[in-house]
Amino acid sequence: MNNKQASLPQAPLRIAAAQAQPVSGDVTANIARTVELTGVAADHGAKLVVFPEKFLSGYEPDLIAGDPAKYAFDEHDARLEPIREVCRERGIAVVVGAATRCIGSVDALHISSLIFNHSGELIEPYHKQHLYSSETKTYRPGTQGCMLEIDGWRLALGVCYDSGFPEHARNAAVNGAHAYLVSALFSVKTGYHQSRIWFPARAFDNTLYVLLSNHVGITGGWETCGASAIWGPYGNVLKEASRDREEVITALLDPAVLADVRERETVLADFKAHAVETASEYVVRRLD
Repeated sequence: MNNKQASLPQAPLRIAAAQAQPVSGDVTANIARTVELTGVAADHGAKLVVFPEKFLSGYEPDLIAGDPAKYAFDEHDARLEPIREVCRERGIAVVVGAATRCIGSVDALHISSLIFNHSGELIEPYHKQHLYSSETKTYRPGTQGCMLEIDGWRLALGVCYDSGFPEHARNAAVNGAHAYLVSALFSVKTGYHQSRIWFPARAFDNTLYVLLSNHVGITGGWETCGASAIWGPYGNVLKEASRDREEVITALLDPAVLADVRERETVLADFKAHAVETASEYVVRRLD
């Protein structure tokens, strides 16, 4: 068994999923809503809150591609200061979806999770690794997994379609993750069905806590299905949001529960050694 798998946190951790409808193209309004809901999560005792995919602009691929300077973000973007401030004031970390720009000889756009630690520092973002077919026209895929460390917990990030590939969450588990946190857009048409298969499976197959933060309402032409949720490491639903209302849900990640499930369900301990050795690289970012 990999040593990273054997290490478990010592104390519980409360995390939150924020579910809301972004205002198309109104970055200022969406940042304000992020700040407001972060405060709600902090009021409920959460140490970290996760927002949906590309929440800061709305999903809006055409809008973003047409004016990346306005609708995408880089690390020096002053518009993000209100999020930094609420993190500092409330002692909470924030993961929020946005398009990001990598400035170089040729500008590259990514679908990303922006990560703010408890001190309001914006650390290197996670870039979505598995792009939906229509997204490949505008965005480049990320090349590394991302693991956040907070209070002894290792929290791996994913964005939407990442979660549909079992190896994405498996690589997180092999690299020592205790939880798998996904910002997403799941639609009414097929998304609810997909999410209720994928997320319990990712949890049970890897004995991980799993979180989904989804949109409500319409964004980027998609009618979304809400139902953000948090699953336990046995694949059981701990908390589920409504299908159509903005809200914040929280759940307590309990190391005793994690240890018990992993003792009974030994999938990680039994995983083949060659698969551990070839697992994709993860970058670890400390939030505390």
